[in-house]
Amino acid sequence: MSPDTWHILSVFVAFVAVLFVCGIYSILVTRNLLRTVIGIEILIKGVTLLLIVVGYITNQTGLTQSLVITIIVIEVVVMVIAGGIALSMFRNIDSIDTRNLTKLKG
Repeated sequence: MSPDTWHILSVFVAFVAVLFVCGIYSILVTRNLLRTVIGIEILIKGVTLLLIVVGYITNQTGLTQSLVITIIVIEVVVMVIAGGIALSMFRNIDSIDTRNLTKLKG
C-alpha cells in the first residue's frame, strides 16, 4: 500500500477511536436513557467503521459487508427495544432516568 493510503487509514482509525471514546463517555456519564441509547449508537457506528477499514486493508470486502449488515440489523432491534423501554418508563413514572428502572415492575 502506498504511504497516502496508510495516511488515510490512520485518519479513519483515529476517527474510530474518537467515536469509541465519545460513545463510552456518553454511556457512562448520563443518567438519561435516550442519551445512553445515543451513546450506544455512536459506539456501534465506530465499530462498524473499524470493520469497514479492516475489510479494506485485508481485501475481504464481501465478509465485511455481510458483518456490517448484520450489525445494522442487530442495532435496529436493540434500538426498538430501548425505545419501548423508554416509552414504558415515561408512561409509568414520567421520567426516563435510568436510576428509576427498578420502579418498572410487571
